[in-house]
Amino acid sequence: MLLTQDAPKNARSIDPAFYHDIVTGLSRSPKATPPTWFYDRRGSELFEAITDLPEYYPTRTETALLERHGADFAAAVGAGRAVVEFGAGSSRKTPHLLRAIAPAAYVPIDISGDFLHASSAALAAAFPGLPVLPVVGDFNRPLALPAAIAGMSRLGFFPGSTIGNMEPDAAVDLLRAMRRLLGDEAKLLIGMDRIKDRNRLIAAYDDAQGVTAAFNLNLIERINRELEGDLPIDGFAHRAIWNDEKARIEMHLEARRPLHFHVAGQCFHMDSGETIHTESSHKYGARDQRLLLRAGGWEPTAEWTDDEGLFALVLAEAG
Repeated sequence: MLLTQDAPKNARSIDPAFYHDIVTGLSRSPKATPPTWFYDRRGSELFEAITDLPEYYPTRTETALLERHGADFAAAVGAGRAVVEFGAGSSRKTPHLLRAIAPAAYVPIDISGDFLHASSAALAAAFPGLPVLPVVGDFNRPLALPAAIAGMSRLGFFPGSTIGNMEPDAAVDLLRAMRRLLGDEAKLLIGMDRIKDRNRLIAAYDDAQGVTAAFNLNLIERINRELEGDLPIDGFAHRAIWNDEKARIEMHLEARRPLHFHVAGQCFHMDSGETIHTESSHKYGARDQRLLLRAGGWEPTAEWTDDEGLFALVLAEAG
């Protein structure tokens, strides 16, 4: 039972937003936590390892699109914009876009500060004439952009199909927030994963090497470390399932046995087989992706996809 949603007053090191989301999520029935909190430094490193796995097609497919269509992006976007990347991570794909469109500035946004500053420094070294202005923060919450890009037209960059991790209504809210943040002359280049064969999807989220399982279970380790938790790591198993009705992959942490544990002094119980729903990854058809963008205040103007139709990059302008 949830006793309070305020972080303990004697736990100054506890992030109140992390505390709130985890304690609230574990108090729900069924239990569910936001995927934002996967990305401490270890989680960010594990996700980068996931993107190199043979089963994980989105990263290599999207990277190939960015490499192949640079001239198209330049023609559609134009030079001199400030590129604002949401959830920048390692920014591995970003150089392809920056080389293509000759931006005036680059603003990477990510919740993992250490990871962001390391990747920003590497990118600044690779593009010595480009102002690189990192912003540490959660793009799901209100943010302020650097004053240095005031007055510049902006291109939002949201690769990796991260929009699929959100429920459709929350995705629309985020797209509207991006629209307000980026301004009336803005454009948005966004990655969106397509609906495809169920077995291919499950393999991408439950790889043979167990890297995605480690990524999911790292959330338990973070809760134990940062929220004074005592959740048994060996008490949970990674599960990835396809929810056909909602057109999404779901990641869960399933209790292997009945569990009793504590988080920040609060007690929780899980039955054997009960799960914590840690992430959804919605997949979109071509029509659905256009409807989503329009609901969020963006008008799609161009689209690029691979030969198999696995993944799409969509360019939209502020509506």
